[in-house]
Amino acid sequence: IHSTEKTDTRQKIRDFFSSHVLCFYAALSAPLNVTIRELEVNSAVVTWEILEGDPVIGFAITQQKKDVRMLRFIQEVNTTTRSCALWDLDEDTEYIVHVQSISMEGSSPPSQPVLFKTPKESEKMASKSPDEVTMEEVGQAAQLRAGELIIIVVVLVMWAGVIALFCRQYDIIKDNEPNNNKDKAKNSSECSTPEHPQGGLLRSNV
Repeated sequence: IHSTEKTDTRQKIRDFFSSHVLCFYAALSAPLNVTIRELEVNSAVVTWEILEGDPVIGFAITQQKKDVRMLRFIQEVNTTTRSCALWDLDEDTEYIVHVQSISMEGSSPPSQPVLFKTPKESEKMASKSPDEVTMEEVGQAAQLRAGELIIIVVVLVMWAGVIALFCRQYDIIKDNEPNNNKDKAKNSSECSTPEHPQGGLLRSNV
């Protein structure tokens, strides 16, 4: 009799813990407020929220084209992240995204499906206002200006060197001119015909 009562008690304890453990696992809820942000031609960002207290260790994101069975599965093993980048998307295409929470014992039900459509390249370019400038364009413009400035500085330095060399050569030539004039005068005096001390010209005796 005692053994039967002990067996019944153990079974009740097991049933109690099993039921509570199953309830604990089932309590992992699906992510909420799943939203698509930063929608571009070939990329997007999906964000979500979870209930406080869920024993989450990561998330699973399922992405697929509408009316296409092929799936892309992305797993984020991070308890703090609430977003994920979707890349390599096709332009002008509809996609469906689900998000699931992951715990040590399994995953939650999938979130409500989110349907979004990537824009066309032409539409994205047309939607930009003339005054709208992206950070990438600003960086490219800054690089171009820096390159142009370097070229201008190099050209100015080269011209300054040429001018300095010319001025130096000019000064050397100018300094040598008086010496050349003296040499010319000396040579001309030596080559002139000698005169007689009394003023008469020396003549040879025939």
